[in-house]
Formats: sequence, C-alpha cells, structure tokens
Amino acid sequence: QVQLVESGGGLVQAGGSLRLSCAASGRTFSRRAMGWFRQAPGKEREFVAAISASGGLTSYEDSVKGRFTISRDNAKNTVDLQMNSLKPEDTGVYYCAAGREFGSRTTLPREVEYWGQGTQVTVSS
Repeated sequence: QVQLVESGGGLVQAGGSLRLSCAASGRTFSRRAMGWFRQAPGKEREFVAAISASGGLTSYEDSVKGRFTISRDNAKNTVDLQMNSLKPEDTGVYYCAAGREFGSRTTLPREVEYWGQGTQVTVSS
C-alpha cells in the first residue's frame, strides 16, 4: 500500500512559479515510476510529467516541456514538480501518481496504481 500526499499548490500570477511536492509512504517507492497529472475544470485528467524509478529518465507533456521539471528523492520518498513560466491554462487540480512496481515511466499513464488527493493550482492572467 502506498499513500501519496501532495502539497505546494496555490494561487500565482501568470509568469510565476510554484513547486509541488508529493510525499509517499511505504517501502516500495524506489521501485516505482512516479508522475504528475492534472485536471482542469470540465476536462478529463491529463498526464503532465513522469520520472523513472531511479530518477534518471523523465517524460513531459508537450505543453509543459521547458517550463516544468520533475524530480525525486528516493531517500526521502518524495517527488517534486517545479513549475516555471506558469500560464492560465496550467490551472487545475494536480495529482501525484505512483505506477506499479518495476513499471516504466512511459507506461505510467496506463498503469497508475495509487493517486494522491490532489492540490489546486490557480494561475491568474
């Protein structure tokens, strides 16, 4: 069982930055790819970024490439999302996600086993 708790959301002006953090419980964190997803009002939840279990490989949705950076600390069981140059279209609830044990970051969107409760990010224009 893995529990995920996000923090760091809030209200920011366009062009600003926020850093989201996700704390994971359990002893399998270092064996799981991790990711961030988001859901805007009236839209389906979408993939944002993923990171391999070791932290050496990352993937991003096209609209956030060059602006967002995902990272993890396996010693602390945390995964972060640094968001820079934020745009109003980045507004939504951001969810931390854990893939299956020994899974790949590339298949994470189809293999999420655990979700966090979400944290709200609002970018004003």
